[in-house]
Amino acid sequence: MKKRDIFIIITVLIFMMLIRTPIKARVLEVIDMDYMEYLSKAGKADRPDLELIIPAWDYVDTDMDNIQVIDNLAGIKALATSESGYVEWEVEIPESGLYNIEIKYFPLEGRGGDIERALVINGEMPFDGARFLEFPRVWTDEYGYWIDNQGNHIRSPQKEVFIWQTKLLEDSMGYSSEPYLFYFNQGSNKVRLVSRREPMAIAYLKLFQYASPLAYEEVVKEYREKGYKKVDDFICIVQAEDALYRSSKTLYPVYDKADPTVEPYHPAQIRLNTIGGQSWNKAGQWIAWKVDVPEAGLYKIGIKAKQNVRSGSFTVRKLYINGQVPFKEAEAIRFNYSNYYQMVVPGKSAEDPYLIYLDKGENIIKLEVVLGDFADMIANTNSVLYELSTIYRQIIMITSRNPDPMRTYQLENKIPSLVDRLQKQSKTLRRLAFELEEYTGEKGDHVSLLNSLAHQLDLLAERPDDRIPRSLAELRDNLASLGSWILMTTEQPLQMDYLVIAGPDEKMPVASPSVWQVLVHELKSFIASFTHDYNQIGNVYDEGKSIKVWIGGGRDQAQTLKTMIEDSFTPVTGIQVNLELIQEGVILPATLADKGPDVALSVSQAVPINFFIRKAIVDLTEFEDFPEVATRFKYSSLVPFKYRDSVFALPEQQIFPVLFYRTDILQEMGVDLPQTWDDVLHVIAELQKNNMDFGLPYSNIEQIAVGGIGEATSGAGSIVAHAGVSTMLMLLYQSGGELYKVDGIETNLDSELAIDAFTRWTELYELYNLPLYYDYANYFRMGEMPLLITGYTFRNHLEVFAPELRGKWGFTLLPGTLREDGSIDRTSPALGYGTANQGPGAIIMKNARDKEAAWEFLKWWTSTETQVRFGRELESIMGTAARYPTANIEALQLLPWRVEELEVLLEQWEWVKGLPEVPGGYMVGRHLDNAFRKVIYSHEPPRETLLEYNRKINKEISNKRREFGLETELEKLPAEYQKMYWIEEAD
Repeated sequence: MKKRDIFIIITVLIFMMLIRTPIKARVLEVIDMDYMEYLSKAGKADRPDLELIIPAWDYVDTDMDNIQVIDNLAGIKALATSESGYVEWEVEIPESGLYNIEIKYFPLEGRGGDIERALVINGEMPFDGARFLEFPRVWTDEYGYWIDNQGNHIRSPQKEVFIWQTKLLEDSMGYSSEPYLFYFNQGSNKVRLVSRREPMAIAYLKLFQYASPLAYEEVVKEYREKGYKKVDDFICIVQAEDALYRSSKTLYPVYDKADPTVEPYHPAQIRLNTIGGQSWNKAGQWIAWKVDVPEAGLYKIGIKAKQNVRSGSFTVRKLYINGQVPFKEAEAIRFNYSNYYQMVVPGKSAEDPYLIYLDKGENIIKLEVVLGDFADMIANTNSVLYELSTIYRQIIMITSRNPDPMRTYQLENKIPSLVDRLQKQSKTLRRLAFELEEYTGEKGDHVSLLNSLAHQLDLLAERPDDRIPRSLAELRDNLASLGSWILMTTEQPLQMDYLVIAGPDEKMPVASPSVWQVLVHELKSFIASFTHDYNQIGNVYDEGKSIKVWIGGGRDQAQTLKTMIEDSFTPVTGIQVNLELIQEGVILPATLADKGPDVALSVSQAVPINFFIRKAIVDLTEFEDFPEVATRFKYSSLVPFKYRDSVFALPEQQIFPVLFYRTDILQEMGVDLPQTWDDVLHVIAELQKNNMDFGLPYSNIEQIAVGGIGEATSGAGSIVAHAGVSTMLMLLYQSGGELYKVDGIETNLDSELAIDAFTRWTELYELYNLPLYYDYANYFRMGEMPLLITGYTFRNHLEVFAPELRGKWGFTLLPGTLREDGSIDRTSPALGYGTANQGPGAIIMKNARDKEAAWEFLKWWTSTETQVRFGRELESIMGTAARYPTANIEALQLLPWRVEELEVLLEQWEWVKGLPEVPGGYMVGRHLDNAFRKVIYSHEPPRETLLEYNRKINKEISNKRREFGLETELEKLPAEYQKMYWIEEAD
C-alpha cells in the first residue's frame, strides 16, 4: 500500500474517532490483587505449548460507535478501535492454563501519548496491572538538526512513524521481568480490551508461551553448528544521536559540553552529540539504530555511554538485534556509575566479548530500559510501602497524627495482627537489603535506608503500645524516604555518545578523556564565558523585520519555542524573532530605560493590569481580528487581563481545581464522593472519626511573602497567590454572589452573601478543625487526606511520583451548592494552587517597534497548533510531570489525557469563573487571609472582622483608582462603566 493511501485512511479515522466522539468514561474499581498474588493463586497451573491466533476483526461484542474493519492497512487486515469503549472476542481454549498474550497493533493518530488499554477476561480484570497496558508509539526526527547564526545545533522536532508493531502484554512499570501470564479456562473464554487512552488498529491477539532466550554458551554452539564466522578488519561507529526510531518523544538528541571526547565537540557552542540522559530512564523506553555491515558474521558491540546519576549503583539495558534478544545475558547489560563516558563491551570480560550475529547489509540494534534484577526488588519494596502506609493509616485512625505519648492506645489489640505485620515487613526489608547489596556489590545509602527502616519496625514490634505513639512522625518520614528510594531506584538513566560495531579482534576507541584533554577543555570553556551571550536563544537578527521577545522559565522551554519559531513562524510570516530568556522582574526597569522587549511571555497574572493602567502595554482589542482570536479561550481565562472594554494580554495557561480522591480508602470506608458542600460536611465527619482529613486549598505564607523568582511585588501581593481564599470564593460564587461591585470600584464583601460565604469558610476550620497548612502530596500519598481539592496539575505529580498508588486514586468534579431546580452549581475561581504565577499571559509593550508583527506573533503563539506542539514538546523534554495546562480550549483536548480524565476536566472547566484584577486588588487576597486568620486564631466574630478588613481593602482600591484618574464614587461613574465587565454577556 502506498504511503499516501495509509495517510488517507489515518486521516479518515482521526475524523471519525477524535473529532468530538462522544466520550464514554470507564470507572474501574480498585483491584486489590497484584500480579504476584494472581500467579500465586493460579498455583501450579499448566503452561500449554499452544499458539492461538484471534483475528481482531472477528470480534463478538463492542460498544464503540466508530469501530471499523479495514481490509488493507499497510498490507494487513485490521480492526480500528477508538480511544473509548471496549471490544470483545471469544476464544476456544483446548487446554486450561497460563498463557502469554501478544498483540499486533498499528497506532492511529491521536493526542501523541502512549496508547493504553485494560484487559478483562471472562468479565473480570485479573489483577491491577492489567488495567495499565501500554502500547508505545514510534518516533523519529522530522529532519536533521539545523545550525543557527550563532553556530549552535538546533534539534529537530519529533514526528510519529506509523508502522505495525507487536507487543507482549507486560508490566508498564517494569516491575515484572517476564511478560504477564493470564489464566484461561478450558473451553469458551471471552477476552475484552477496554480503551483508556488513544486509538489504535489491531491485527490479532495471540495466546502462546513466550520462550526466554538461550544462555550465551548455548547460542555459541548454534553459531558453530550454523558455520558462522568472525568478521575481520571491520569497525563502524554509529553516532547515538542519529537513532532511527525511539519509543518516546523524550528521546531526542541532546548536547553535552562537559566532555571533550564526545563527537562532535565544541567547548562553547551547542552540538547535538548524544542521546538519552535523564529522559531515558523509564522501563520500556527504547532507542533503535540502523547499522550496515559488509558481510554476514559475528561481531562485537561497544557502547560509549555515561551513567553519572546513580552513585554506587548501575543502570540496565536489554539488547535486541533485528527484533530478538540474542541470548540470555543480553537481557541485562550493566552500565556502572562514572563521571565520564565509558566504553561498555558486553561480555564475560573485556578480552572475552559476547559475539553477535549480524546479517549482511542493514540490521536494527535496539536498547531498551529494563530494571533487571531490580524489578523484583522494587515490586516487593512497593508492596512493603503500601502495606506500611496502610498500617500507618490504621494507627492514626486510633492515635491521630499527633498522639499523646503518655497515653496507652492498646494498638496491639485494636489493629489485627499488628506485630506480625510489622515483623513480616521488617524481614522483607532485610532480605531486600541483602539482595540489593549482593546485586550492586556496594553497601551505600540505598542499602542503609532499607536496614534502618527494618530496624525501626523491629523496635516498634517489640513494644508497639509504648513506642509507636512516640515514633509516629519518624515512621512517617521513613516511609516518605522509602517512596523516594523506589522512585530513584526505578529510574535507569543513560547518556550515549555512539555505538561501535567491530570485528572481534578490533581495538575499541578510548572513551574517557586524558588529563591534558580535560585541562584544555576547561580553559576553552572559561574563555568562551566571556565571548558568548548565553541569554540569547537561537538565531539573532540585527536587520530586517524583527521583534524582540522575552520569556521567563527554563532554557529547555525557551529553546523549544525558538525551534518552533524558526520552523513554523518566521518562514510563514517573514517576521524574525530575537528570543531572550529573562526574569520577569527585569521587564519594568528595562521598559523605563527603553530597552525592553516588544513582546513578553509567561508574565504573571497580576502584572498586566499594573502595566496597562500605566499605559505601558497595548490594548489588544485595537486589532481587528481580536474577537476571533478570543474564541480560542474560555472567557474566564481572559477576565484577569480585561479592564472595562479593554483586553491587554492573551492567556497562556489556566489551572483550576478538581477533587482528588483515594479510591482504595473510600471503598474501604464505604464513603461516596461528595456532590455538595452538605455532603462534604458528612464526609469530613466520617474521615475525622478515623483521624483523617479533607484537604481544602491553603495560602502558602512563604510564597505570598516573597513571590516567585523575579516577580518582586507583582505576584506576591496578588489574590492569585492566596489559594486559600478560593474556598470562600467557591462558596460565594456558587450562591450567586460577586467579589466586586460594578467596575471594580469596591468589593462586595459587605454583602450578606459574602458574609455568609466567609462565615462558612471559617467554620470549616473552627468547627471541623481542618488543617490550615499541610504537605498535600504526602498527606494524600500516605492516606491521611484521602479527599483533596487542588489544581488539576496535581494529577501529573501523582502519575510520576506515587507509583505505588497506581489505580488507587482519581479526580472528579468539585462539590457544589444545590440549586432550587435540583441541579448542582460547581462554580470555582482559578487561583494559585501552589504557584504565584497562576494563569500567565502574553503582552505587547506600548513602545513595540512593530505592533502588527508583535500581534502576529501572539496569534501564532496562542494558536491551537502551536500550543499543542509546545505542550507535547515540553512533555517530551520533562516527562508527564510537565503536562502543559494550556488555556487554549482545543489544545487541551489534544494533549495525551486519558478519556475519563479529559471528560472531568472539560466539565469542570465550564464552571470556572474568571477573577478580575482591579487597581488595588492586591489587597483583597492579603486582607481576606488576614481576616480569616484573625477569626481562627483570635476567635473574633466573622461578620465584624470581614467588615473591618473590607474597609481597608476598599480604601486601598480608592487610593489606587484616584492615583490613576479613575472614579472613586459610584455616583460619579459614567453609565457606560456601571457594569460588571468581567461577566460574560449572553449572545
